[in-house]
Amino acid sequence: MLAGSVAGIMEHCLMYPIDCVKTRMQSLHPEPGARYRNVMDGLRQIVRTEGVWRPIRGVNVLAVGAGPAHALYFACYEKIKLSLSDAIHPGANSHFANGAAGCMATVLHDAIMNPAEVVKQRMQMYNSPYRGVLHCMGSLWRHDGPAAFYRSYTTQLTMNVPFQALHFMTYEYLQELLNPHRQYNPSSHVVSGALAGAIAAAVTTPLDVCKTLLNTQEAQAIHVIEAEAATAAVGAVGTAAGSRHISGLTEACRTVYRMGGVPAFFKGVQARIIYQMPSTAISWSVYEFFKYIITKRQHERRLRGDGDK
Repeated sequence: MLAGSVAGIMEHCLMYPIDCVKTRMQSLHPEPGARYRNVMDGLRQIVRTEGVWRPIRGVNVLAVGAGPAHALYFACYEKIKLSLSDAIHPGANSHFANGAAGCMATVLHDAIMNPAEVVKQRMQMYNSPYRGVLHCMGSLWRHDGPAAFYRSYTTQLTMNVPFQALHFMTYEYLQELLNPHRQYNPSSHVVSGALAGAIAAAVTTPLDVCKTLLNTQEAQAIHVIEAEAATAAVGAVGTAAGSRHISGLTEACRTVYRMGGVPAFFKGVQARIIYQMPSTAISWSVYEFFKYIITKRQHERRLRGDGDK
């Protein structure tokens, strides 16, 4: 749990500026000041027009959520993977056990991280109206109630369950190829983590776009959909923008499709892969390092205890 907590905080904090650009690139109706050609162009524009600290605005709420979320995430994964592997193939690695453990760990992880994700993504949006994290949380609570913090939870799970299953299965498979003795090997952890993250990220990008829409509730996107509906019904636009919320995965998918067709589901895919590759590489390498240090010290203490006896 300690190793997982440190890994989660470092992963999210170090990659937060890229995540900020990814969130904006997934916008269905970006404002002129938030239209970026690629990740580096996005970072340059944000720093130039909004200040050097703008790409990390809201990182504190993510750091607070990432610690306990990743502690439970890795602890649950290790325990369930070991139990299922022993039940299916004692003494051998099981891809089914890896995938199932990743799915179960994701349920706990997302239950803690989802509120932090909602606040974080609202802080990241262009022209965000919130003065800070507490202002954003208070505004959400007053206007939408506690349900606002979990509006995208089912979508998050729908995205993260296949993401983490594919992620863990790919990582463990690559570890079998690159590090068959499963010793601490920094290079194999980095390469396996990066490739596993890239593959899983590319496959689940459409669901990530829907999750971003549910979290941010883009006023422009909602306005366009409601205007179209009102025009079709009475021949005039009489509905105020933002008068209702997009509340589920099915409705989010319809909104994304109507706003941009199939290509809209892959908005920000490049930024998502660029974010996930170093992110998962950092997470696994930090996790494996701290796990190695902790277990090594425990082993040395046991050896000293046996020697004293």
